[in-house]
Amino acid sequence: MKAKLLLTTAALLTAAATFTTINSQENEMSFFITSAGSGDGANLGGLAGADAICSTLAQAAGSRGKTWHAYLSAHGTSSSDRVNARERIGFGPWYNAKGVEVATTINNLHSEYMQLGKENSLTENGDTVNGRGDSPNQHDILTGSSLSGRLIDDGSNHTCNNWTSNGEGTAQVGHFDRTGGGQNPNSFNSAHGSAGCGQENLVATGGAGYFYCFAID
Repeated sequence: MKAKLLLTTAALLTAAATFTTINSQENEMSFFITSAGSGDGANLGGLAGADAICSTLAQAAGSRGKTWHAYLSAHGTSSSDRVNARERIGFGPWYNAKGVEVATTINNLHSEYMQLGKENSLTENGDTVNGRGDSPNQHDILTGSSLSGRLIDDGSNHTCNNWTSNGEGTAQVGHFDRTGGGQNPNSFNSAHGSAGCGQENLVATGGAGYFYCFAID
């Protein structure tokens, strides 16, 4: 009887451990705010450079086996088509470094029902980022995107020359804490434009050159 009880207990513990492992894998980090930018303003080395920063930070935090893309839009050129941020980040769901689901689908991410905000929009290390009311305020997040996550196509450049400029220009930014000033102060991805593309310009309007990273798989 005792032997059967021990076997049953062992089986239950094994099943629980297996469930925990699977659940942990399912809720593995697939979204974060970069804990550091390029250090060169909005010059991220283009989309490829931004993706590389995402991958480097994720791997340093212990993430393995995922493909990371920056949530950034870009203008079309003679050799490439326009890029919409929402179309380069996979399909969801996405979880932060603490396993909290922040959005279920692309449409959910761009709706009032997503769970981004100061509490859940964490870095790859699970840390909170300074927001409005903190010193320094770093809530501006580079996106180059409209409220729907698409390139702003109004004849002007809102991507600091496709994320290669650290001088003149502007980048559309969102507020990760979903509060502040600008045309859309509560928007995570399209609150207002930056005062320029240099590091000092980004800092002056409440940023630090950070951006969002999403795992596409």
